[in-house]
Amino acid sequence: MHDHSHGHDHSHHFDTHNRSFAIAVFLNILFVVIEAVYGVISGSLALLADAGHNLSDVMGLIMAWAASWLASKAATNAKTYGLKKTTILAALFNALILIAAVGGITWEALQRLTDPADVAGLTVVIVAGIGVLINGATMMLFLKGQKGDINIRGAFLHMAADTAVSVGVVISGTILMFTNLTWIDPIVSLVIAVVIFVGTWQLLKDSVNLAVDAVPKGIDPSAVHERLERLPGVISAHHLHIWALSTTENALTVHLVKPDPESDDQVISEAAEMLNQHFGIQHTTVQWERCEGQCPNTLLC
Repeated sequence: MHDHSHGHDHSHHFDTHNRSFAIAVFLNILFVVIEAVYGVISGSLALLADAGHNLSDVMGLIMAWAASWLASKAATNAKTYGLKKTTILAALFNALILIAAVGGITWEALQRLTDPADVAGLTVVIVAGIGVLINGATMMLFLKGQKGDINIRGAFLHMAADTAVSVGVVISGTILMFTNLTWIDPIVSLVIAVVIFVGTWQLLKDSVNLAVDAVPKGIDPSAVHERLERLPGVISAHHLHIWALSTTENALTVHLVKPDPESDDQVISEAAEMLNQHFGIQHTTVQWERCEGQCPNTLLC
């Protein structure tokens, strides 16, 4: 005999972070224009490379913002989970865009190493200094939200990397003001590429895992299995599946072997509360099994 029961927390409201995204997009578009103009005027590849990276960040911010907005929309008969998964796709596409940007910056920097150009150091320092302020302020907008949302974490990491990159450009511009080391500019560009790649790699891995319905980071399926088997009246748990509905919501389905149907509702309520509080799993579906004799005890199928 198989029964199905559900423990879903329908009170979850998706935070779109509209204000943070609006401010971040405006500030970064403004800074991209400033960097591009003065990058051309000063002949600085570091500024142009950072402007290109910041432009990809603007597109990434808009994509993440759009995904957060779509994820807040109600489910429909055709899309029973709504559009929550767009937040995962946005994080994945953001990572891929940044990886492509790293390739372009690296190629241009290597070209400039063999053919260095004169760079106006003071201009670089001033513009990059503005970048430190803008990127730092933007980063702080996502400081709180990034802790529990990979989509917001992507925006936060972009801004954190940009802040570090702008500091690096300030350093290279300062060196250029007092030396004739024209190769320092493409070297800083290569450092920028490395910083972006390192910051993007974990985001890429996490978003790919969520996209293929792997167990979300931070959830130990063995620990979940153990806690489920400790529920009152439960003999064993099997056919356990855990996956992400979005960058902030997780789901679980499981078969629980419980011969006695008494207190089923209480156990469901206890399981849902335990899974939400201890593992961050908000949507729980349990299938009861009323077996006699030997019962299965398989963790995964």
